[in-house]
Amino acid sequence: MESISLAKASQLTSPNPLTLVCTQRPDGKTNVATVSWWTYLSFNPNMVAFAMAKTSYSGERVRETGVVALAMPGTELADVVMGCGSRTGRKTDKVEEFGIAMQALPEVPVEVPQGSYLVVSCKLKEFVEVGDHYLYICDVDEVLGDGDVSAAFAWGGYSRIAGAAIAE
Repeated sequence: MESISLAKASQLTSPNPLTLVCTQRPDGKTNVATVSWWTYLSFNPNMVAFAMAKTSYSGERVRETGVVALAMPGTELADVVMGCGSRTGRKTDKVEEFGIAMQALPEVPVEVPQGSYLVVSCKLKEFVEVGDHYLYICDVDEVLGDGDVSAAFAWGGYSRIAGAAIAE
């Protein structure tokens, strides 16, 4: 074994799960940002966590509103996932720019992208500084799933978005 960077380690642990962090903009529209650092924390009570850069507009929206929906994208959303993670919602309406079809779901306070296989609707419990990121710890309000949608994952250190089995 040899010493490697944490970024290189992320390539070795591929595929990594993805989520689209859906928050409400001041104009009432949904902002969508891509993150792959999320996890289940507790099943009693139901809690999840995700990490975002301190400068993240979506993180700012979560801190202001206290509400977030984590939408796990299906493979049909693979093309927009990278775009949503490379632009800021502070200056761009990513839903409009990338032509993302959105849907309203019962008991979920913000719209989420159609083609998601799992949606976890949450309320912010607390956030913690972790280096150059904040870790958002959330109470889960509602979980909705669609087992017929194929999950998209990040491959190669987040350089490629594809299903769990990719052809080489």
